[in-house]
Amino acid sequence: MAAPKKKTSKSKRNSRRATWKNKAAIQAQRALSLGKSVLTNQSNSFEYPSDDDEDDDE
Repeated sequence: MAAPKKKTSKSKRNSRRATWKNKAAIQAQRALSLGKSVLTNQSNSFEYPSDDDEDDDE
């Protein structure tokens, strides 16, 4: 028969939530930064086709 689990403390719960939220915030910041660099054509790590390439194929 399964034994009941012990209750997780509020501090441990809050710590886990803070870690999860910080990871999400870091990813959001990186995505925003990449988006800004792509819009200003200053990105070196992200390659995407431009409209000029489509005209060359024709």
